[in-house]
Amino acid sequence: MENFVNKKVLPPVMRFVNTKAIRALKDGMIVSLPFIMVGSVFLLLSAVPYAPVANWMTKTGLAGYFTQAYNASFGIVAVFAVVGIAYTWVKNDGFEPLPAGMTALVSFFLVMHPTTAVLNGTKTVITSSQAPTLLSGFIDRTWLGGQGMIAAIIIGMITGFIYSWFLKHKITIKLPEQVPPAVANSFIALIPAFVIVVGWLLVYIFFDASQNLTMTQWIYKAIQTPLQGLTDNFTGVLIVALLVPFFWFFGVHGAVIVSGIISPILQANALSNAAIFKAHGVVTAANGGHIFIQPLLDQFGTVTGSGMTIGLVVFMAFFAKSAQMKEIGKLSTVPGIFNINEPTLFGLPIVLNPLFALPFVLMPALSMCSTYFLIKIHVLPYLTGVMVPWTTPPIISGFLIGGWKIAVWQTIVLVSSFFVYFPFAKKYDAILYSQEQNILKKEES
Repeated sequence: MENFVNKKVLPPVMRFVNTKAIRALKDGMIVSLPFIMVGSVFLLLSAVPYAPVANWMTKTGLAGYFTQAYNASFGIVAVFAVVGIAYTWVKNDGFEPLPAGMTALVSFFLVMHPTTAVLNGTKTVITSSQAPTLLSGFIDRTWLGGQGMIAAIIIGMITGFIYSWFLKHKITIKLPEQVPPAVANSFIALIPAFVIVVGWLLVYIFFDASQNLTMTQWIYKAIQTPLQGLTDNFTGVLIVALLVPFFWFFGVHGAVIVSGIISPILQANALSNAAIFKAHGVVTAANGGHIFIQPLLDQFGTVTGSGMTIGLVVFMAFFAKSAQMKEIGKLSTVPGIFNINEPTLFGLPIVLNPLFALPFVLMPALSMCSTYFLIKIHVLPYLTGVMVPWTTPPIISGFLIGGWKIAVWQTIVLVSSFFVYFPFAKKYDAILYSQEQNILKKEES
């Protein structure tokens, strides 16, 4: 099995993960994470799930100020994505990346026009179909967040690819060496930026003339919505839950591999939930809420580290007889609380250790699937879309993403991880303890 995975499964997976497109997607999306975290704080403050505090926030006007901060960070995450992806693509190709990121931003704005109603000077509601020219001066926030995420990814990748192609083939304006680099870089970007902008303008014209909608709208309806639906089900949860520890078992960073592919969709789901939570104060199936969002993976799939190894760490630190497991348990306790479990993965080890394969792979699946099911039958509330830093300790993170019920359930799941790992840990501890005793006997004799 090990040889089959290492020789047949992992090489094509790693080739795919290391392609320019996936690297640009993964690293480019990371640019948005700080703003998602910051925006999540203001989302909680603007829609506190406790009526007396929420009413006071509204009465004093603080809720409006917090909403402004949320709209300018979490609410425009697609903007960060489109810039970050194009920037990363060109940077990885060895060129000055900032002009590419700005070109992608221009392109992203270019292919959309407002689609939500606004008020003109006489307080009359105008729609884009009634007076598109009057609305041309507005940027519609609808498409700057989760609903524009897939369009942002596509535009960022295509822009990065074309921009790099021009620079690789030296189709640029080259100024003398005496010209300051900032000025020279601006002129280098002129030709590729012009061609790219013209290209996206033609795309905008095509969709506007033939479909009577924008490319961003079309992508959302034809691609993003089906993708979000395909992942937001029990099968999607199970596959992701199994794949992350499966890759980690063979020493490959499973969370990076799987997240690099699935996270844009899960983040779009989270952004959708956040928008619903902001508008209604609660997320439900009736108002379009998603169950499988990024925090479900983060807080019920990889919390305390991939494989949810905190139960194993507790056994090693407090119940193990062997010196090896005791020491590894002591070293792993604090990192585990902050969702870092590499000391356990490689120190015990779990990686390539057949005795721990079953609990390591199954524990996240049990956690994520049971959580999905309990949300589905309304025992647990839908997650709000709030995203917390990955080092946030469990239980605290559970409370922040969904309230006290999620925190209590997260506690139950983490306690259950001890019992899932217990028989396997006890067996391995007995093996190590026996080996240590045999070494001591040999030394004494």
